[in-house]
Amino acid sequence: MEIFKRLYFNLRYIGRPPWDSGVSPPELISFLKNNPPSTALDMGCGTGTNVITLAKYDWQVTGVDFAPRAIRIAKRKTRKVRQPVRLMTDDVTVLTQLNERFDLILDIGCMHSIPVTLRNRYMGNVLRLLSLNGTYLLYAFTKESIEEPGPGVTNEELTSLTNELELINREDGTERGWKSSAWFTFKGFAEKSKTRE
Repeated sequence: MEIFKRLYFNLRYIGRPPWDSGVSPPELISFLKNNPPSTALDMGCGTGTNVITLAKYDWQVTGVDFAPRAIRIAKRKTRKVRQPVRLMTDDVTVLTQLNERFDLILDIGCMHSIPVTLRNRYMGNVLRLLSLNGTYLLYAFTKESIEEPGPGVTNEELTSLTNELELINREDGTERGWKSSAWFTFKGFAEKSKTRE
């Protein structure tokens, strides 16, 4: 990713950035209560809030973030977690360190911050790493087109996603009462996933 974006996010973690609430959202908790523990990948895990929640529900968790400062904080926070977790500094548009499949890929606010020109690489990694019939749980700002200012996943990108994954559920809302956002639950198509083996 761009060096300035990397620097920006690292600097934001000197304090507590607004997206780091320290509380896992009810959408994730609901998923964990209704699905048996398995393997999970948290894309853009930040300081590890959701990594810790997943581990407390006995999931084997890998958290990835490109901000080294965030990963250092996450490692400190996860020392007290009974279930071992794996944390790594990596760019979600690259992810050369990962080759295994995950039954859950979680993204809370990561994809919509990635430069549009790099999102195909990100999605390629999601498709490569999602297990057969795995779940891709995505929270993102939404917007009609790339011409709209600010971060957001476009309708065109969502259509592209549904060509590769099955959209199970979409819940629209607003972030802090002003920014359009939505929770998406996708499932991998076993047939398509087998062609990627």
